[in-house]
Amino acid sequence: MASAPHLPVLYQTIITALEPKSGGRYIDGTLGAGGHAAGILAQSSPSGELLGLDLDPQALAIAHERLAPFGERAHIVQASYTAMKIEAAKLAWDAVDGIILDFGVSSMQLDTPERGFSFLHSGPLDMRFTPNAPVSGAGTLSAADLVNTLPEDELANIIFRYGEERLSRKIARTIVNNRPIYTTTELADLILKYIGKKERIHPATRTFQALRIAVNNELESVEMVLPLAVMLLKPGGRLAVISFHSLEDRLTKEYFRRESVDCICPPKQPICTCNHKAIIKELNRKPIEADEAEKQDNSRSRSAKLRMAEKL
Repeated sequence: MASAPHLPVLYQTIITALEPKSGGRYIDGTLGAGGHAAGILAQSSPSGELLGLDLDPQALAIAHERLAPFGERAHIVQASYTAMKIEAAKLAWDAVDGIILDFGVSSMQLDTPERGFSFLHSGPLDMRFTPNAPVSGAGTLSAADLVNTLPEDELANIIFRYGEERLSRKIARTIVNNRPIYTTTELADLILKYIGKKERIHPATRTFQALRIAVNNELESVEMVLPLAVMLLKPGGRLAVISFHSLEDRLTKEYFRRESVDCICPPKQPICTCNHKAIIKELNRKPIEADEAEKQDNSRSRSAKLRMAEKL
């Protein structure tokens, strides 16, 4: 486990932005293998604490080992980041100094065939972040359940909405006409056969993304967690959000823009009636991306976009 490959995306940028300090309290809502968390705990020595949340038992096992040197300063819980307020309350934390959210699927999950996230390896069509035991905030249906039971229209809508796939109708029809489908390679080969390769990426890429997002309720969770995170921050506390595709980044951008202004009335309305007050300030209007050196060292960082905000 200790040798499991994991390079935290935008590591130094995150540590610099959160400014961890001794005595501070921090939350990593997407703990993963604990890379960012280890940095935060190291920088907040000797008395900073961190609450790490993740749904994935495989990631948590690695994080436990990685964060063991920090002893009781690291609080690791299997839970969705949408439960961060509940889990913070268990520690008697009513406010924290910094929060990080790293949305999306990890390279570790993609590289584990039995998890079913990638069409590059043959495995069951699963894609659940918690494949075995039910956990609050986790999806219960697998990708195979969706592929083999949903009506064609519902399946097409998922592929279009979450995968931004313009051929969603054709792909959904192909899937329905060839059910049942139980493995990643079955689905990928089917799409390749009937859709063909018209772009640089594999034609099943967007469909796999869409199914994963739907299985794990990812976009709904993003919409839910952003206000929860801001609510938990102390004044001056910072929130760092890393997104890996346009849907997550758009939700983050829209939330940050809306909550960083005093009025959200229509532009042509002469008098403000919304009574909305800014609760954050954006630290970067344009998302921060990895530099070329990091992109070369860590391919996952190529699509990463970081947005940060500070609570007023």
